[in-house]
Amino acid sequence: MLGRVVSKLTLVEQLRTLGVAPGQVLLVHASFRALRPVEDGPRGVLEALLEAIAGEGTLVMPSWTGRDDVPFDPRTTPAAPDLGVVADAFWRLPGVLRSDHPFAFAAHGPRAAEIVSGPIPFPPHLPESPVGRVFALDGWVLLAGVGHEANTSLHLAELLAAVPYRVPKQVTVLRDGLPVRVDYEENDHCCARFSLADGWLRQAGAQAEGRVGNARARLFRARQAVTLVVDRLRGDPLLLLHASDHGCAECDAARASVEAPGARRR
Repeated sequence: MLGRVVSKLTLVEQLRTLGVAPGQVLLVHASFRALRPVEDGPRGVLEALLEAIAGEGTLVMPSWTGRDDVPFDPRTTPAAPDLGVVADAFWRLPGVLRSDHPFAFAAHGPRAAEIVSGPIPFPPHLPESPVGRVFALDGWVLLAGVGHEANTSLHLAELLAAVPYRVPKQVTVLRDGLPVRVDYEENDHCCARFSLADGWLRQAGAQAEGRVGNARARLFRARQAVTLVVDRLRGDPLLLLHASDHGCAECDAARASVEAPGARRR
């Protein structure tokens, strides 16, 4: 059963109570299904977020396509369905900038161009990527109605910790106006064990928790989350993968890449 309709004013108050503040670089992963009902729907959520960080803040959201078989057009290509309606509404707002490659993020505010510009990164969460730039800017991450399973910054932690797994991927990009398939390797898996970061951050006193809309929310600095996870991964590089007897095909593929002849080890 849906909760009460939350006004935009209440949303702003909730965000401020959680720790969202003017001037922050704020990367948001949100589930409107969990937040709702909210005054003015997804747009009301976005307006509240922008008000909470004020004009000097920069709001960032994932905006990739999720498809590997068609070229990406930042002006028309919808965000992947699993990113939710808030993320898909965000890149369409006036003044929002969006990456011009399939691993797109969208951003609004004075640091927007700095965060989303640049060539396509391989793997997609390198320090040169939007999540890497949020990290470099000492930005914050808000998980609203989702858990750390949606926290893309933890893929950056994997790369900084030099985890050994990579799985083959492909993406279609435009080169001289023509679609071209690019093959690459990514530190990909099911991401369910990213949820371990919840306890690590809580134990370190580095995560604020509360309500946003009708959903549970978490707020933390990207640097603190990434640093904590890097430290754990250096002790066990496969920590974020399910055990081989768990029955997770995605994690099994990642594990197999470590054992394969010629596997990357760095």
